[in-house]
Amino acid sequence: MGMAVALLFYALALVLLSRMTAPKQDNTAFFRAGRRSPWMMVAYGMIGASVSGVSVVSVPGMVMTQQMTYLQMCLGFILGYLVIAFVLLPLYYRLNLTTIYAYLELRLGRRSRLTGASFFLLSKMTGAAVKFYVVCFLLHELILEQWGCPFALTAVMLITFIYLYTQRGGIKTLVWTDVLQTTCMLLAIIVIFVQAMHALHLSWEQLIPCIEQSGMSRIFITDDVSSPHYFWKQLLSGMFVVIVMTGLDQDMMQKNLTCKNLRAAQKDMCVYGLAFVPFNLLLLTLGLLLVMLAQQQGLPLPGKGDELLPMFAATGRLGY
Repeated sequence: MGMAVALLFYALALVLLSRMTAPKQDNTAFFRAGRRSPWMMVAYGMIGASVSGVSVVSVPGMVMTQQMTYLQMCLGFILGYLVIAFVLLPLYYRLNLTTIYAYLELRLGRRSRLTGASFFLLSKMTGAAVKFYVVCFLLHELILEQWGCPFALTAVMLITFIYLYTQRGGIKTLVWTDVLQTTCMLLAIIVIFVQAMHALHLSWEQLIPCIEQSGMSRIFITDDVSSPHYFWKQLLSGMFVVIVMTGLDQDMMQKNLTCKNLRAAQKDMCVYGLAFVPFNLLLLTLGLLLVMLAQQQGLPLPGKGDELLPMFAATGRLGY
């Protein structure tokens, strides 16, 4: 019941935000929010926009197979965001673009812009369909199925809810809803983290020594070139993944075009990039604590890393 109440409050907050931030001007306000978004708010909100619920579930389980080597890729993310901040953003702002794909038309013609935009829409709709199914499945399994609600009705209710909070919103609405999403996600992770420490009877002073003694705290692999987690492979992969997935993605970059000027957008991108390291360190440390808790309670570890966090959520073994 508590989960259903929390979900209802979150839904109402999203709808209220969409009404308060709906654009009342022209298309420029719809696509660029009048370029009045505070850069710190954009940077904060983009964390929740780029780190999906799937990542929150899967990253903690990475410690089971690759320890904390994922942080090497996160360091590569920082390099990628620096490239975006000081190579791509100056280009987008100098040309005063409304959308980043307008640059394709300026350089290569209208057909290239339409092709790029079409592939963007196709990829986003495909990804959104998968994420929507996952959300429907989780809500149905954890809440609505207990009330005898069929899966089809769950999907219809979610589609109706999405329509209610997006029908009038523009990019300003997305920026503010990203802030809400990031806040809720961080609070949830912190609560789970504290609960795991409490279940292990760990104090904050004992946390770091516990991590070091766990045998799962290795970050850097520099002595095995053939390893898929070799430092330079991970670093460069992280850099190019960010350039492609963020710097050339309309959904992510459009929010940066709502900042007051290029300087503000660059600060937003740099802070946002740096935030990935502590954020993923928190998730990996949480995964390490959950593995230790499973061993302490005699629970068999799941076969897949992305089943680690749901295993504890489903059994309620993190409760006080």
